[in-house]
Amino acid sequence: MKLNSINDQIRFVKQQSSVDDYLALLKPRVMALAIFTSLCGMILSPFELHPFLFFLSIFCISLGAGASGAINMWFDRDIDKLMERTKKRPIPDGKISPADALGFGVILSLISIITLGLSVNYFAAFLLGFSILFYIFIYTIWLKRKTPQNIVIGGAAGAFPPMIGWACAAGEISLFPIFLFLIIFIWTPPHFWALALYKDTEYSKANVPMMPVVRGQRFTKNQIFIYSILLSICSILPYISNYAGELYLFSAIFLNIYFCYLAYKILKSSDDSKTFFAPKLFKFSILYLYLIFSILVIDSYIL
Repeated sequence: MKLNSINDQIRFVKQQSSVDDYLALLKPRVMALAIFTSLCGMILSPFELHPFLFFLSIFCISLGAGASGAINMWFDRDIDKLMERTKKRPIPDGKISPADALGFGVILSLISIITLGLSVNYFAAFLLGFSILFYIFIYTIWLKRKTPQNIVIGGAAGAFPPMIGWACAAGEISLFPIFLFLIIFIWTPPHFWALALYKDTEYSKANVPMMPVVRGQRFTKNQIFIYSILLSICSILPYISNYAGELYLFSAIFLNIYFCYLAYKILKSSDDSKTFFAPKLFKFSILYLYLIFSILVIDSYIL
């Protein structure tokens, strides 16, 4: 078909999508964290899976996490185009249509849940399905645009992977995977609020009621510090309950001291210097979570 104008050519090119565009819909960074924590949950479980089922479980969990991201991008396409951080995502950039993104996410969700249920166990599949629905309906559709507590409550969706991983191997959950859930659940608010502190103008432009936008910088800094203290307490629970040894204890103490130090520096900073320590805490918080879970796994082989 011959195009009539340069504008038509540009529009045609914009509608072309690649494999990379569909991979971007899955939010690879978020998916990687879900894969890692679910893997840790599976390893920390006292039960063992057949190697094939082990890798199939990880595949299904990663597929489910990516599907949630795709549906999230479909729903948030209107606000994504308003923020610098998200305006180059496949939907607002015109590379993937909203309908295709929604269909892609729904199909991947069904494949991940059904496959996990039929091949591993129904309880793990139930947890995976619940986490996907929670992320989409509770966080994305209901909370994100309604309340500054969106991250606090919605953070539960990102805390499910280690429990799902544990359930894949054990077929049930115990106190230990609940502790893993709590660590991620309490970690989520200071992690995202640190990002929101230096991206508050973008959230304000998109009318997303993030804490700094609704309650202000000072209140947000107080909350970051409070949650950092709570995280320090929650992260010690595996040791107190005899699920981890001294290697984990001393490592967790060291990581928490630095986490709280950065949170304290944010607390004491003026609004003019908010962009200095907030990015530091945001970046360190990612490393913190990877290290906490990695050390738990290493410690389990020593204990």
